Amino acid sequence: MNRIVYFADWAVAFAAAAPGGEWHAVRAADGVTRAKILKILESYNSVAVLSPDPEAAFAAFAAEFTPVEAAGGIVVNGRGEWLMIHRNGRWDLPKGHVEAGEGLEACAEREIAEETGVRARVVRPLCRTLHAYWFPKTERWELKRTSWYELRTEGAEPLTPQREEGIEQVVWCTEAEAADRVRGAFPTIRCVAEAMRR
Repeated sequence: MNRIVYFADWAVAFAAAAPGGEWHAVRAADGVTRAKILKILESYNSVAVLSPDPEAAFAAFAAEFTPVEAAGGIVVNGRGEWLMIHRNGRWDLPKGHVEAGEGLEACAEREIAEETGVRARVVRPLCRTLHAYWFPKTERWELKRTSWYELRTEGAEPLTPQREEGIEQVVWCTEAEAADRVRGAFPTIRCVAEAMRR
């Protein structure tokens, strides 16, 4: 599969061949619009859009959204613990929108500091995820491409959840605790955790 776009817990893949398993296949040649995909997702959790040119099919689909760039990551401290946040009833990782003129790594470092109080430095890139959603504040559909990084900190700053962003809790957790929390997280967060373990 070339691209997977997540709508909360649902997935839409763009591929040249049917991936099998639980994926419901549709042909891009039959016309794949956002409205059509949303209707299919009412019945299926995973949809594969099949096309001889998956990138072109994805580009046509993505054109129906406002693109948003974001960055965030997994911060690891000197004890090997992972930094996680709790927001909107689920465990998550700190991330946020790129500001004008800002690089992706700088965005990840800034957003983590704002959302958690922890200052960390990027060590390596992990992965990128695509996440589509309706944003009521701007009344538009957005397609967020998030660049994820592993970051390190040796600091001992107090953990301060950014409450105005809906963050209820910030915690350090062992890898085992993080793995347990990630099981109930959004699929994009599970992708990041898998990339971290590689």
